[in-house]
This record gives sequence, structure tokens and C-alpha cells, in this order.
Amino acid sequence: MVQAIINLNEHSNRIINIIKGKFGLKNKSDAIQWIISEYEKELLEPELRPEYIEKMRDREKEPTVKVKDFKEHFGLS
Repeated sequence: MVQAIINLNEHSNRIINIIKGKFGLKNKSDAIQWIISEYEKELLEPELRPEYIEKMRDREKEPTVKVKDFKEHFGLS
């Protein structure tokens, strides 16, 4: 486990305390871990997540359709 000393302004400290209380976390470290986890789920690019790779592997196995003229096939003339 990595330990870090961080400097927070008063507003950031209050946000961490709110998250700690709202989700019943034991300490600020747990609250920061929760924030990082949520950030990962919501904001990181999907190709960086293992679930995305697994989903693409499943898609590789799906049958493909050959199309001569893409625009005509999908009505994009």
C-alpha cells in the first residue's frame, strides 16, 4: 500500500467528509479510494477498462456482413 501526504483546501476536505458520511466509509482514505473508483468508471476512456477488451473479444466472434456500397446499403445517398 502506498501512503501519501496531500494538501487539501477546505472545500475539498468537506467534499471528502461528505462522501465518507454518505457512503458509510470508515476514513478519508476509503473516501478517496471511492472517488478514484467512480472516476475510473465514469471518466476513463472505455478502451482502458478490462470489461471493454472482453466485450470487443466477444464482438470479434460475431458474424460479419459484406456490403458492396455502404451508402446505398444504409440509405445514406
